[in-house]
Amino acid sequence: MDNSKKTKRKILVTQALPYANAPLHLGHILEAVQTDIWSRFHNLNGNECLFFCADDTHGTPVMLKANEMGIKPEKLIDDVYKDHKSTYEIYGINFTNFYTTHSDENKKYSEYIYECAKNNNLISKSNIQQYYDEKEEMFLSDRYIKGTCPKCDAENQNGDNCGVCGASYNVLDIKNPISIVSNTVPIKKESEHIFFDLPQKNEMLKIFLKDVDLQKSIKNKLNEWLNEDLKKWDISRDAPYFGFEIPGEKDKYFYVWVDAPIGYIASIANWADKNNINMEDLWSENSNYEIYHFIGKDIAYFHGLFWPALLSAASFKLPNGINVHGFLTINGEKMSKSKGTGILAKEFADITNPETLRYYFAAKLNNKVEDIDLNFEDYVQRINSDLVGKYLNIASRSASFLKKNKNILSDNINNVVINNLILKKNEVISLYETKEYSKLVRVIMDLADDVNKYINDQTPWKKDIDEAIEIASTAVNAFYILSVYLHPIIPNITNEAFEFLNIKKISFFDVEKTNIKQINDYKPLLNRLEQIIIPEEEDMDNVNLINIDQFSAVDLRVAKIVKAEHVEGADKLLQLTLDVGDLGQRNVFAGIKSAYDPEDLTDRHIVLVNNLEPRKMKFGISEGMVLASSNDDGIYLVSPDEGAEPGMKVR
Repeated sequence: MDNSKKTKRKILVTQALPYANAPLHLGHILEAVQTDIWSRFHNLNGNECLFFCADDTHGTPVMLKANEMGIKPEKLIDDVYKDHKSTYEIYGINFTNFYTTHSDENKKYSEYIYECAKNNNLISKSNIQQYYDEKEEMFLSDRYIKGTCPKCDAENQNGDNCGVCGASYNVLDIKNPISIVSNTVPIKKESEHIFFDLPQKNEMLKIFLKDVDLQKSIKNKLNEWLNEDLKKWDISRDAPYFGFEIPGEKDKYFYVWVDAPIGYIASIANWADKNNINMEDLWSENSNYEIYHFIGKDIAYFHGLFWPALLSAASFKLPNGINVHGFLTINGEKMSKSKGTGILAKEFADITNPETLRYYFAAKLNNKVEDIDLNFEDYVQRINSDLVGKYLNIASRSASFLKKNKNILSDNINNVVINNLILKKNEVISLYETKEYSKLVRVIMDLADDVNKYINDQTPWKKDIDEAIEIASTAVNAFYILSVYLHPIIPNITNEAFEFLNIKKISFFDVEKTNIKQINDYKPLLNRLEQIIIPEEEDMDNVNLINIDQFSAVDLRVAKIVKAEHVEGADKLLQLTLDVGDLGQRNVFAGIKSAYDPEDLTDRHIVLVNNLEPRKMKFGISEGMVLASSNDDGIYLVSPDEGAEPGMKVR
């Protein structure tokens, strides 16, 4: 396809707003990655896709958390905002604007939409009963009530929606209510509240659900709710409450679910103002932009019914699509801090390369409303097999041949191999568009398998240098196409790949023009992952405790370095020949090249993990592991005290 003749789409995309009372966990990253991949794809594909989000800052939880910490809510949400923003950056989430719902823009649009609804006779008042915590002397928001779901009888459910059957309900209908704030049984107390007339929007919502791009299972569920007796929506909360006061009212605040989705508009308006762009051009009835929301299945009711009804009340353009995803489980279990599965995103990034999580999520995600399981054993195997063993293996094994030709590629490449990858371009684009990421990853890895098979079949190591360079040049051009296809999923790794390939700017439409002339020296872009162990205790000093039997199973021995030498083609490894006394000699590859010169290691005594299973590497067999410590300044071998002899057991 000729990109110059392609109609450029204009798209606004949002993800659900993270709540501003705690750090981000891996469930937040799942949604952010799914949305970011789609946004990056469209921009790479020649469209204009603007990606917006904000912290959800209002409500009772923020107020109570701030009180608990002895600070003002504004201080809490400011600190959380900085933490959220930096965490998303670690995972390469490329927001056009990440903002906050506690903003002048959000106050302005919340009040505007409310006044429009009022003018359209969609606002009324009524005395209601609410749950009231006598001990804390406060009305309780829905999320501060737990109880039994009135629809399916699932226990320990939220006050306004059920995580088991997905139903939303009036908090007064929940069975066996308990106040989470004080763990007491709340009383019912009367108060005047303000309501949005959702039933008036019934016909509009039916038309909206017919036209909107939304998974069929969610449409069916929303239509079921529509066909039931829709009730007016309570949009006010009583003081004390952290949020926006409702204009013309005393001690009444907008319910957080009113101003939270309006935060999408506020984030866009904030960015538009800073960039001198007319907001009417972005989000209005006459806007040319498509609007897509990415959300979890627990908030489908709000985004599929309440949100479009609010937008309609103020004549804003309705969403073109809503993509709903399932929950994240860890090793088959729901996320739980007590079970070691409530993993914070920053903690996980300290354990492994965060870009690999993007790839793993992509390999599991599709356009269905299915839960995604993060299984650590599968995670390590998939990353090592796919990214290291297939994709990056093409570059590393080809670069060694091209280095012999001063990194200059041959013009005589195998077009059959290259065209096989180019012919998959439209399928790759289609799978990105439809959010079929798992199928997409399989297609790309099958192509990587084809390229590796080509290299194996051609055996460049057996050919003369000219033929070997032609084979390697073909493989490197294929590696470029694979890097373009993978770019929305692993942008940082592929950007490093483009630096290796001497490529400045890339686009899907460049793949037909593939013609790499010269490359830079190859440096490993990703190391093989080791076993992932997540700390189960908050006290990091007590993680990974083992008993004496487990320790005794590790055979640590004193060893003397007989010989140390460089390993050709390895940037980090030294090859060590070790004397282990009566146990004989061991050959070990150690990643200490950056810290030690081989000649300085001869006759040095070190500690060897002697009974580690031998590992086959492309340089040879490694028969153990030497112990070392490290920090930002370097690597330091662990050595026994003077007098220790080779073969002695370390106890």
